[in-house]
Amino acid sequence: MPQFNTVALGGTFDIIHKGHIELLRKAFSISSKVIIGLTSDELAIRKGKNPVNNYSRRHTLLTLAISRHFPNTSYEISKLVNDFGPAAIEGNVGALVTSEETRYQGDILNDLRKQKKLAPVEVVSIPMVMAQDGKRISSTRIKSFEIDAEGNLSQIDN
Repeated sequence: MPQFNTVALGGTFDIIHKGHIELLRKAFSISSKVIIGLTSDELAIRKGKNPVNNYSRRHTLLTLAISRHFPNTSYEISKLVNDFGPAAIEGNVGALVTSEETRYQGDILNDLRKQKKLAPVEVVSIPMVMAQDGKRISSTRIKSFEIDAEGNLSQIDN
């Protein structure tokens, strides 16, 4: 039986990689339903990110990854125009799933929820997924051809 009825998580999901899959795996393992906040193009730019894929393409790629890795699961993808989206305002969200790197967002979210007279959410964080070289997997490293989406070192000679 799942630990929570509904959990939330968020991200840009520009290039889906092993770290994203582990974040989703944790969310689906502890909840009956997962709300995934997908960063809008505008928010990504405000945060200093330069996605390769636009929102529509990232939505499609995320949907495909979920259906491949987590078939028959209940989820909703919500466009994030701010840092929290539905997790801040939905009373039925029981937890926020984050990476260790973004765990602090849980405190910010709970402050917002307190202002809205909503119960705090539990913050569930997973360890960063490391590449073959012991450094974290990230879309930035993948885009620069240092590693692939599984964290394997690039075979391109520098």
